[in-house]
Amino acid sequence: MGLERLQTQQRARAGRDVTQITTDVHVQVPPMRVPEVSWPVWVGNVPKLAAAFQPRTAARAAINEARNEQGVDGPVLSQVLAGDGGVGKSQLAAALARELRDQGREQDSGLDLLVWINAAEPDQIITAYAEAAEQLRLTGSGSGDDTTAAVAFLAWLSATGRRWLVVLDDITDPEAVDAWWPDGNPRNGRVLATTRRRDALLSGQGRRLIHCDLYTPAEATAYLHRRLSDAGHPQLFEGGTAGELSQALGLLPLALGHAAAYMINKRCGVSAYLSRFQATDSKLADLLPPEADTEGYGRRVTTALLLSLDAVQAADTTQLARPLLQLIALMDPLGHPAGLWTTPPVQDHLRTLRPPRRRWLRRRQPAVTEEDIHSALDCLRTYALVAQDSAQAPIRMHALTARAVRETIEHQALPAIARTAGDAILSLWPDLDHQDRDLSAALRSNTMLLDQHTYPLLWQPTTHGCVYRVSISLRAVGLYEQVVEYDQSVVQRTIDKLGPDHPHTLGARSNLANSYSGAGRIQEALELRERVLADRERLLGPDHPDTVTARSNLANSYSGAGRIQEALELRERVLADRERLLGPDHPDTLGARGNLAVSYSDAGRVQEALELCEGVLADRERLLGPDHPDTLSARSNLANSHSDAGRIQEALELRERVLADRERLLGPDHPDTLGTRSNLAVSYSDAGRIQEALELRERVLADRERLLGPDHPDTLTARGNLAVSYSDAGRVQEALELDERVLADRERLLGPDHPDTLTARSHLAVSYTVAGRVQEALELDERVLADRERLLGPDHPDTLTARGNLAVSYTDAGRVQEALELDERVLADRERLLGPDHPDTLTARSNLAVSYTDAGRVREALELLERVLADRERLLGPDHPDTLTARNNVAIARGAVEALQQPSTATTTAVPASEPFSEDQEKP
Repeated sequence: MGLERLQTQQRARAGRDVTQITTDVHVQVPPMRVPEVSWPVWVGNVPKLAAAFQPRTAARAAINEARNEQGVDGPVLSQVLAGDGGVGKSQLAAALARELRDQGREQDSGLDLLVWINAAEPDQIITAYAEAAEQLRLTGSGSGDDTTAAVAFLAWLSATGRRWLVVLDDITDPEAVDAWWPDGNPRNGRVLATTRRRDALLSGQGRRLIHCDLYTPAEATAYLHRRLSDAGHPQLFEGGTAGELSQALGLLPLALGHAAAYMINKRCGVSAYLSRFQATDSKLADLLPPEADTEGYGRRVTTALLLSLDAVQAADTTQLARPLLQLIALMDPLGHPAGLWTTPPVQDHLRTLRPPRRRWLRRRQPAVTEEDIHSALDCLRTYALVAQDSAQAPIRMHALTARAVRETIEHQALPAIARTAGDAILSLWPDLDHQDRDLSAALRSNTMLLDQHTYPLLWQPTTHGCVYRVSISLRAVGLYEQVVEYDQSVVQRTIDKLGPDHPHTLGARSNLANSYSGAGRIQEALELRERVLADRERLLGPDHPDTVTARSNLANSYSGAGRIQEALELRERVLADRERLLGPDHPDTLGARGNLAVSYSDAGRVQEALELCEGVLADRERLLGPDHPDTLSARSNLANSHSDAGRIQEALELRERVLADRERLLGPDHPDTLGTRSNLAVSYSDAGRIQEALELRERVLADRERLLGPDHPDTLTARGNLAVSYSDAGRVQEALELDERVLADRERLLGPDHPDTLTARSHLAVSYTVAGRVQEALELDERVLADRERLLGPDHPDTLTARGNLAVSYTDAGRVQEALELDERVLADRERLLGPDHPDTLTARSNLAVSYTDAGRVREALELLERVLADRERLLGPDHPDTLTARNNVAIARGAVEALQQPSTATTTAVPASEPFSEDQEKP
């Protein structure tokens, strides 16, 4: 009896309730001699193998391993291949069955009985068992009662010494099939089953569930190559893009088979097919059509992918599985956080879609609970439409299944679904990305794919917040190049959908400027901020809050570009505007006052900066209380001003207080807490508490590596700061090795021209100097100066610092005249750009005195140092550390001049070696 007749019998018995049969049914089969059986016996039709069939080595190994295992419940008799539709479960089972069958024919060994059954319906199992009983001449067969014959066959399997294999292909109802699962001796009997389901019933009791996965990339490429070549069209295979096409098809054997047939039928090469597949207006039904089913799978790809959907809806008591599936289909198929679907936005959305339970409650949809959602997800997992390794693990869906689902979503329903998914993503995003880096990364990738799948729905009528949150997150984790590329695309899309003058477009351009700044592209950030300000003044007026914010951002760019006076003037205007428009006590006004204090400090107006910071702190304590985060920031800023003013102990005490407050209020791992800990290390270092500074910096580095990862920009800064402490502690080699690592990391992560990379190069030059590697320090300093002149211009403060550092290296190398000429230029530039009284100008004057001394011009050196001392006493006070240094330098210079004036009998005059003056070397 062939498979076709069995199916006819199945249709004739439609309506019979076979699910009432249970494993409690037993039939006594008396020992008997089976007459006239011709061995081997084959029942059912084993599917033919697809063209270019791949051996699936890994899956075979897993099957063989399970076959040889001793399970908890005894020997493993059954291997159950579970996997999504189209992964090749039946093909793999057919390959194994054919091998065992053919081995028996050739070697007069192997199988005596092979039964292949389409197990989608229990009736089909009964029919196949009845046919096997008839061929075996078992008692009860041939009577017309298939159920009795089937039970007799099961009993025979458990008792026979013959070698047998039963294949239960495509089980859809494990509970119904359980009653008909063969028992037997694992030495001679074996069951191989395939299913999409992953129910617990499919494992245990001598059954081992084996996940049948997709092709490996190598298998997928090998399949395409062989399939196209065997069809006589090897020219259609293009190795360079075959791997990309395989990935686009999700490595799904069923899809690859249909795609290969399409290419053969249409004489379409791999690249051309890939372009058609990736086109936004393409449909799976067109690219994987039924007529391409040359492998004999028997159904179109989209049907195979969603075959379980009807069963899901029948089993889903919550009526939420299908709308959940539509939301999931918009996410990253590689995985998304399961917590998305129990967020309030999703619960509200699902509630509007759930039909009322009673007719008279049509206007009131029942609430959706987390339990309802978990139940619906369980149903989707059970029928293999989604996959999840554990309750907290990410949810996955095959890319083609997701695409098939998306193509079934009604056009008018998609906007609400897309916005709901965006709302869910935004509601799940942690306030601080470092708190859960994996979650933030998953949300970023899912947001970008959601936008890709639904564009332009997240941009109309306004841009959804999740789009901007990606940009903020990328900057927070230090992925500057990626955020620039992302923000550039956001700007273009807002222009396309909202126009160049829409407020959201201006906001997107402002975000791009922030990203340029973070990526070290200072000039591009400045020019973009100038344009944003001009546009906001034109469109919104000079007093609109967004215009004032744009003015403040531009001041930041001026400061970063070394245009200190322009930054100061702009910040004075911002403060005046905010005082006039918002009042003196508004938080934005206090922020503007704090920013102006930074500009005063940059301009060398240390006392004015300090007074402003004191005022801001007093206002914030009065308005917000002593423990508000903004109050803590004001206290930290005041500590910085105390440090600039040389009030080391006051700065130290304030920073200790801020650290204690932030640890208490924000926790030990908050970014602000780590920043305060780093600032306190600076105060310890200034106070000469070298070991305490070193220990604190070691802790900061360990915390940043743990929280942010080894490559985050803040981690690199912490590593550079620790190098400073190592150098201060005399651990020169350790400092040098850390600086070399920081430079290598910054070149790798930020590129050779990023400002932070240039700073790292300068720090390494300092370490080379301390280690006595004078020539290497000089070469690095020359490179840093050339790079800063090229990238920042000749007048940028960092360029002037680089010029001063090179002068020190020239001195160390004995090139005294070159050092002197550079120091003269630095002083002239700083007097011109910063004024005669700026702290950096006084430092440049002191450094020039060193060069005069080295050149033997000690009287000129003394005159310069006396002027520096007078200026520092006038500007900083008699007790400022820099004033004390200046006083000491004057004493040394006077001693040198007096030595020249002393009569000597020697032919040459000895000049005391000068103590190292305060040099203009960079430190973090």
